[in-house]
Amino acid sequence: MANMDDLRIDHTGIGVSDIVRSKMFYDAALGALGLRAVVCITTKFEVANNISDSALGGVGYGATFPIFWIDVFHAHGTKHHTAFRARSREEVQAFHGAALSAGGQDNGEPGLRAGRNPPGYYAAFVFDPDGNNIEAVFREG
Repeated sequence: MANMDDLRIDHTGIGVSDIVRSKMFYDAALGALGLRAVVCITTKFEVANNISDSALGGVGYGATFPIFWIDVFHAHGTKHHTAFRARSREEVQAFHGAALSAGGQDNGEPGLRAGRNPPGYYAAFVFDPDGNNIEAVFREG
């Protein structure tokens, strides 16, 4: 199991083709993991006062500060894989259900993953609206 020294990513992000559609997807999927949109910016890199602003350029998700960004500034044709830590099996299941309800496509329903993963690796996978592989994982033990 990872310890705090393994948690070194400050933030990351991906480009999306439709920021409004992707925000709806990530609001639901990441909301199930206790994350929310903490900041929104315009295409001029200013704080967006109105989330429905037609000039929305990026959304930063986290619990207290943005650790994962979606934006229109980076290319969206490259497929990415991002795994978010869940705090329980139930959160993994909630993530999967919320992501599918918000337009995601199943890429692996919740369950233990054997093989190359360590024992107790409980995860679910979905494709976001741009085809990125998004995972929620709970590491037991």
